[in-house]
Amino acid sequence: MKHSRRWLSLGSVLTALILSAAPCLQARAATDFPSKPVTLVVSFAPGGSADILARVLAPSMSQTLGAPVVVTNILGASGMIATNHVAKSAPDGYTLLVTTSSPLALTPHTSKNVSYDPFLDFAPISLMGLAPEVLALNSKVDVRDLPQLIEMAKRQGVTISTSGNGGLPHLALELLRSTTGLSRLEHVPYKAAGPAVADAVAGHVNGVLVDLPAVYGQIRDGKLRGILIASSNRSEFLPDLKTAAEQGYPDVIAVNWTGLLAPARTPPEAIEKIHAALLTALKDPVNQKLLRQSAVEIAISPTPDDFARFIRAEHAKWGKVVREAGVRADD
Repeated sequence: MKHSRRWLSLGSVLTALILSAAPCLQARAATDFPSKPVTLVVSFAPGGSADILARVLAPSMSQTLGAPVVVTNILGASGMIATNHVAKSAPDGYTLLVTTSSPLALTPHTSKNVSYDPFLDFAPISLMGLAPEVLALNSKVDVRDLPQLIEMAKRQGVTISTSGNGGLPHLALELLRSTTGLSRLEHVPYKAAGPAVADAVAGHVNGVLVDLPAVYGQIRDGKLRGILIASSNRSEFLPDLKTAAEQGYPDVIAVNWTGLLAPARTPPEAIEKIHAALLTALKDPVNQKLLRQSAVEIAISPTPDDFARFIRAEHAKWGKVVREAGVRADD
């Protein structure tokens, strides 16, 4: 019994020493950050806005941080698989999430299968870019603006493709339908923006509603005709395309966004270093030129707290739209 009490005492001392040393080790790790490659996990396929931003900015971030910054794509479930992966990753700053509004502000309202908390499981870092939703029609459809589309839809059904159920393009279409009172704008969901745009160009559907970068080239080249852009102001990339507000519907605002997040409990020192490196990359003229070529609008959050407030506002806004439209991504 004496030996047993002795070892219990020694074990308690060792446990206390380990617990007391943990904060020091964590602080030292944060101070030394980064000491190995940082991975940007993109929640969507190559070629989209999130992927473009990550791949353009990674080299500059690597230079500022003094460590490799690599990009990997984890696909599936409208971004939820990648989002859950990062949420469950070690909170050390080495695994970061590059994602859009869908997994954080939309899917928690539209799906029963979300396995992460958009607020409790992440440490927001900053916005990276914006992509307004654009409605474009097949060039053979004899419609030039939103009022003409409304008149057409009163006479006949109009098919509009999007990149899938429950995503921002789908919710933007629901917002347009409710605002204009047009139930005959028929939603045709696809599994990605690419095929949704391709079928609009081919005439298999009357039009498409997706992020600006996905239709920028087709509108510029005359393969599709832009009808509206769902933002507060016109885009520098398509300056002749009118906003919904200019056409009488100021409430039709739907802008997708891409942002950078870390797992919750990532040390503040690491967050600050990542935030500074991202801002340096976003302000680089070479990077800005590359992003403009893809019609990606740069956006910067002055502080991580600003980005956290932005996410909460978007979550509340689109939650209201989802409830009113009864949208379910699981359907």
